[in-house]
Amino acid sequence: MAADFQRGTMGPLVGAIDQGTSSSRFLVFNPNTAELLSLHQVELKQTFPKEGWVEQDAKEILQSVYECVEKTCEKLKQLNIDIGNIKAIGITNQRETTVIWDKTTGEPLYSAIVWLDLRTQSTVDRLLKKIPGHDKSFFKSRTGLPLTTYFSAVKIRWLLDNVEEVGQAVQEGRAMFGTIDSWVIWSLTGGKDGGIHCTDVTNASRTMLFNIHTLEWDAELCKFFDVPVDILPRVRSSSEIYGLMSSGALTGVPISGCLGDQSAALVGQMCFKNGQAKNTYGTGLFLLCNTGHKPALSQHGLLTTVAYKLGRDQPACYALEGSVAIGGAIVRWLRDNLCIAPSSKEIEMIAAEAGSSYGCYFVPAFSGLYAPYWEPTARGIICGLTQFTNKKHIAYAALEAVCFQTREILDAMNKDCGVPLKTLQVDGGMTNNKILMQLQADILCIPVVKPSMPETTALGAAMAAGAAEGVGVWSLNPDDLTAVTCERFEPQINSEESERRYAWWKKAVRRSMGWETSEPHTGETSIFCSLPLGFFIMNSLLMLIGAKYISG
Repeated sequence: MAADFQRGTMGPLVGAIDQGTSSSRFLVFNPNTAELLSLHQVELKQTFPKEGWVEQDAKEILQSVYECVEKTCEKLKQLNIDIGNIKAIGITNQRETTVIWDKTTGEPLYSAIVWLDLRTQSTVDRLLKKIPGHDKSFFKSRTGLPLTTYFSAVKIRWLLDNVEEVGQAVQEGRAMFGTIDSWVIWSLTGGKDGGIHCTDVTNASRTMLFNIHTLEWDAELCKFFDVPVDILPRVRSSSEIYGLMSSGALTGVPISGCLGDQSAALVGQMCFKNGQAKNTYGTGLFLLCNTGHKPALSQHGLLTTVAYKLGRDQPACYALEGSVAIGGAIVRWLRDNLCIAPSSKEIEMIAAEAGSSYGCYFVPAFSGLYAPYWEPTARGIICGLTQFTNKKHIAYAALEAVCFQTREILDAMNKDCGVPLKTLQVDGGMTNNKILMQLQADILCIPVVKPSMPETTALGAAMAAGAAEGVGVWSLNPDDLTAVTCERFEPQINSEESERRYAWWKKAVRRSMGWETSEPHTGETSIFCSLPLGFFIMNSLLMLIGAKYISG
């Protein structure tokens, strides 16, 4: 980081709040060089109250953001960097995660329902019955999205149906809805004392209430989901001044950039041209390809989303997206649930010791399968186990699963775009795992390119904030953008071996489907519900009685 600068003479700086599923961070960049100067990170808890439910504490999220901002400012002061040079702040966030709060008290009315939560499957099933042919793609031409548990509209509907406090607040005009960006911006700009209730086009496009052509909330969609329009935030561009920080070390600094995390990574990777793509390895996996100023509808299971709109008067750009629910979360699951190693780094080490999964395949469909299948009945499986299999092979299979899932969405992307990608640009926390990156190149049979500065998501938010009208400290002119040094991973196995392993993976994926229904578990299952087990027990009882009779 900023070791060799004359601290006191440094020019304008830009901060970025990166609010993710696993952690919150605040980072500060030099817009002249795109260099990261300092950061602070706070890990976040997720709770799982019931099977398939995933929640976070919206107040904890907000407190973590405040803490990160203050701690980063303290670190900058220790480096003799004047925090008065921070001219703007951008926000990037986990998308779809849904918060409804009381605008009179500033208090959340329920936990934040996280994007990969599955509780809304019965809501989805009920809504599908209202659609001709029960077609989950019925609204795709308008929203770019299929009707699934993933998007915010069904989470809002669940809250309205199941949380009395939410319904009452809506009736009394006290309720506000937002994805995490809206919750954070409203709170940082004053909260109940005049906070700005807004979102940007990239986050709005993930709610299923937003028309991606008109770039407005869609009255017919709101009517279908029975969501009141007046609880929704105002939709704005990804790069403009929304409001000013109302407290803390950066009071008065404008918040002027907002992008959903995957759009921010696309900007941070400087994928501004039609056909440029990146894959982010975070809690999930997200492959986005810039399709220019016209939305392209996928025929192979991908989503159409707004990539960015960098200014009020600028046109929107769109992207095709392949979304996978479980990426880095698979390593966290091995660490926390199976306890096969005390840290993510050690899981990487034991996978390296194995060197192969030896025929073991892991399909981490913990939240069903997202792109390209959109199959909510799937559940996670580990198959191909033998007596030889140990935890090292399972760790290796988990890393392979990340790469195979990327291969699936890349294949779909290539079919939709018509021109196969020749390299894959990557970012996200998992890209620090060199074994994973080499595996990815081997399974894709194309080079994988990783930027030396891995914080591309936060960088994208900072670029949007610094380029905003009224700030103007970051040029997005292609000639002015700083060249990024990269590490390149070339395929090291032949394509026949890659295809053989991929075929086995596809077989495992098929086995994962159809495990679950939307019927609730009662938890009371009779042994006689299994006919083979019932017959075995009855025969055993008859044999015991017969033996006793004969011996008597």
